[in-house]
Formats: sequence, structure tokens, C-alpha cells
Amino acid sequence: MSDKPNLIVDLTFSFSLKIIEFMEILESKRKYNMANQLFRSGTSIGANVREAQGAESKGDFKHKCKIAYKEAEETDYWLSLCRHANNYPSEQSMSDDIISIKKILGKIISSTN
Repeated sequence: MSDKPNLIVDLTFSFSLKIIEFMEILESKRKYNMANQLFRSGTSIGANVREAQGAESKGDFKHKCKIAYKEAEETDYWLSLCRHANNYPSEQSMSDDIISIKKILGKIISSTN
């Protein structure tokens, strides 16, 4: 992996850290199932983006970015449930972040041939 700044790698890593913090908030409120779902999908985005950096081909790179995008969609769903469910905490900044992540991944996917 390169030492040069990489917007999507940095953004998804930062987002994963926010997911970990939010998971702790959910667990403190005994929302264990939601915490688990969000942890799995939310941290998977960054893991797949990081894995894409070492892809074997453009096709492999694009495939891993598509998986990251799907995980971002799932994470967006869980965050929406938190936002709309009674007695669940929500973080607007995380919802804003996931929209940005999906836009960037969408651009990467559409521009990779």
C-alpha cells in the first residue's frame, strides 16, 4: 500500500472508528443485536476498501469496491433504523459520512474499466 493520502481509505477507516464508538453506545443501552449488525457491516466497508488496494487486477479492484458499496448500503439501512426506531440512539454525522462514502465508491466503481 502506498504512503500517499487516499481519500476513500482514510474516510472508511475513520468511519470504522466511529462505528466502534457507536457500537459501544448501543451496547450500553442493551441494543446488542443492532450493535453487532452495525459493527459487521460498518467495519466491513473499510476492510474491503483496504483489501481493494492490493487487488490482483482492475476487475478484482472493482469487485472489492462493489462489495464495500453493498456493505455501505447495509450500514445505511441499520443507521436509518436507529434514526427511526423508538429508544435507539442515532448519529447524524454517521449518516452524512455513509452518504459520502457511497458517492465516492459509486464514482470509483463507475470509472474503473
